[in-house]
Amino acid sequence: MRNQPLRYIDWLSVLLYALLVLIGLLSIYSAVHNPQDPQPIYSLSHSAGKQLLWIAGALLIVSVIFFTDYRLFESLGYLAYGTGVLLLILVLIFGVKIGGARAWFDFGGMRLQPAEFAKVFTSLALAKYLNNKEVRLNRWSDLFIAFSIIGLPAFLILLQPDAGSTLVFAAFVLVMFREGLSPLFLIAPALFGLTFVLALVIKPISYLLFTFLMLAALLIMLMSYLNKGFSAKLLLLVGIPTLLFMGFAASVDTIFQSDKILKPHQKERILVLIDENVDKEARHARYNLQQSKIAIGSGGLSGKGYLQGTQTKFNFVPEQQTDFIFCTIGEEFGWLGSMTLIVLFIVLMFRIVYIAERQKLRFARVYGYCVASILFLHFTLNLSMTMGLFPVVGIPLPFVSYGGSSLWAFTMLLFILLKLDAHRNQIFWT
Repeated sequence: MRNQPLRYIDWLSVLLYALLVLIGLLSIYSAVHNPQDPQPIYSLSHSAGKQLLWIAGALLIVSVIFFTDYRLFESLGYLAYGTGVLLLILVLIFGVKIGGARAWFDFGGMRLQPAEFAKVFTSLALAKYLNNKEVRLNRWSDLFIAFSIIGLPAFLILLQPDAGSTLVFAAFVLVMFREGLSPLFLIAPALFGLTFVLALVIKPISYLLFTFLMLAALLIMLMSYLNKGFSAKLLLLVGIPTLLFMGFAASVDTIFQSDKILKPHQKERILVLIDENVDKEARHARYNLQQSKIAIGSGGLSGKGYLQGTQTKFNFVPEQQTDFIFCTIGEEFGWLGSMTLIVLFIVLMFRIVYIAERQKLRFARVYGYCVASILFLHFTLNLSMTMGLFPVVGIPLPFVSYGGSSLWAFTMLLFILLKLDAHRNQIFWT
């Protein structure tokens, strides 16, 4: 195996990767194509030509990974994590500010975003930590360390501020759930999120929730007292969660109105989803969302044809080559093209989960689930925001959206897993 690094690679995953990257390149070219002044796809005067350079760099990364000793990925996990955290600190000091966020290093016109690579390094560090046989996620001390590994880079990214990239770190909770984390850590955030949305959509709901939860808690404790079953444990299990939900439900409006918690543009992006009568301050955000949905819907069943999208050609959709690249696919290739892209992603994610489950050792399995969870969250949030199902948070579509940092980071994520999988029958951890 050592002398044949390509023999045991999962070629189905490689094929899916290549198809998505190719679709991305063609879609980027379509998004920037000017019929009055057509340029070849390899021209560096537009984003498609630059994306070709990023793809060449990605192929170099793949080559390096394939010919790297697979044992290094685990042994250097913490070092890579420390390097990633250091880069996130340095970008806050020396990075360039674009779109209100200080998130990029600029090397003579070449920009790199450390937040994208932080996902790779955090995946390696979390996998290395959970690989320890002594670690148990039902122990608070171990759980605290695991959440700290995830939380530190997420906090530094939030300081940039980049809410979208920060949100992606929630994917690691799915990984820990697979490794024994209590379902409460998934259910509780979902309930808080649902409460937040309901309280904004139906403002009286906050008071109804407050009243309902208070009465339910009092009723349970009264019944327990009458049955002589009242105890401090019951008070903790029922009383504390009830008080938390009561307080949260009653304070949703205050949280939403506070500029210290949500920025004005973040409020706009939420409002355009839940309020048809949005005020004039948020009309720009609603316009962007409407144009995105028009572009996707106008494609119909089979689309308008490659390079024929009118919404694309006249730049109606903002950031169409990056965050809204799915609009180009939807307009030019219609429902059939959109579903083809979605199927490719779903097959790739299921393949990654399959690869993760067949690993002999916990490090590779945990890392595989990190890759699957990050891809899943990126894919779901990107498509949801382009179709008006989620606020616009600036999350690229993996392998498809324009951008070198995103492409390189996702390439590293996937091919490190494929390299580990190629050596899954070798016992190299002690």
